[in-house]
Amino acid sequence: MNLESASPTGFEATSGLTQKGEQTRARILEAALFLFMERGYDRATMREIARQAGVSLGNAYYYFRSKEHLIQGYYAQSHQDHLQACRDILEHEKNLEDRLRKVLEAKIVTSEPYHQFAGALFKTAADPSSPLSPFSPESQPTRSQATQLMAQVLDGSDVNAPDDLAAELPKLLWLYLMGVILFWIHDRSPGCARTFLLIEHTSRLVAKLIRLARNPLLRPLTHRTLEMLRDFQADDRRLTDSQDSL
Repeated sequence: MNLESASPTGFEATSGLTQKGEQTRARILEAALFLFMERGYDRATMREIARQAGVSLGNAYYYFRSKEHLIQGYYAQSHQDHLQACRDILEHEKNLEDRLRKVLEAKIVTSEPYHQFAGALFKTAADPSSPLSPFSPESQPTRSQATQLMAQVLDGSDVNAPDDLAAELPKLLWLYLMGVILFWIHDRSPGCARTFLLIEHTSRLVAKLIRLARNPLLRPLTHRTLEMLRDFQADDRRLTDSQDSL
């Protein structure tokens, strides 16, 4: 075994890589996505991925411990591409509706090269018990970063939501983003025009609801919604604790 294969690493351990190491890692991920689209996630093997990338099997396992880590690498890279596309929007756009719409549109634009792959991946990622699910513990790092992006959308806008709602809004907006992505996965309209139309209409509605949240007449409804969310989150924590104890 060569030195590189002696210490396998996961998708999260990318800091400290040399430029050559980053290029090798990117090549492996690119090869994996190509084979996942061509053969399907289940049929592609790490050996075939290594061969496609032009590296040894040991090197492939050094950068990605498993195929699951490759998918997590895809999630992380997809988020970084989205973040890059959002920088100018976050810096210059202040209107909440426009800010939210453009950030959602940027996610679809940067994801478009992987539209076919996302559809194939959905068959596995839709399983709640799969580590590839966006809601899984394995997906938590990217999920957390995407939620932070939603917080930035709110923080830099011209709207100040009530404190109790503001604490929950980033997670709610991330769920909204997941709903848009699910619609996009199934969208076969030319240029995914239906997805962009969905974003246009729903971002306007969501921004308006956030603006109205300070209206005293709507505060009881806001409190009831937040109470419901807290109950669901408590149930999720209890379920996670019971699973961890098994």
